[in-house]
Amino acid sequence: MNVYDFTVKDQKGNDYPLKQLEGKVLLIVNTATKCGFTNQYDALEALYEEFHEQGFEILDFPCNQFFHQAPGSDEEINQFCTLKFNTKFMRFKKIEVKGDEAEPLYKWLITQNEKGKAKGIKWNFTKFLIDREGNVIARFEPTDKPESFKEKIKAAL
Repeated sequence: MNVYDFTVKDQKGNDYPLKQLEGKVLLIVNTATKCGFTNQYDALEALYEEFHEQGFEILDFPCNQFFHQAPGSDEEINQFCTLKFNTKFMRFKKIEVKGDEAEPLYKWLITQNEKGKAKGIKWNFTKFLIDREGNVIARFEPTDKPESFKEKIKAAL
């Protein structure tokens, strides 16, 4: 099993098979618009701008599970990110990343660590780097600034 086996919902609620991204390096991030880490959107967009032409995509999954820091509709969240941070990377429908109602993609992502044991999502802006074969090759916590793992993205490309 790899990331390409999953189908998620786009902003409008339509199915989006991740198989469409096969062969690309992905960074999957659960985000929030009213979080102390929201300013990471600037650094994420900078990475996207630098590496997109080489086959790099960022998948933004808004999540309101952590102190309701992603209020608003999917459209409102998209407008905020587009206007305030000028983001151009893909944004998907708001999801849950922990608990029984967690998005199946996230249930799988949290099991992909060195020990094979599930390590749950503790906060907004947890990031997963996916190689071109669809495997998780690194996990970065919310406190890990996007610019700090730029070299890992380069190596994956």
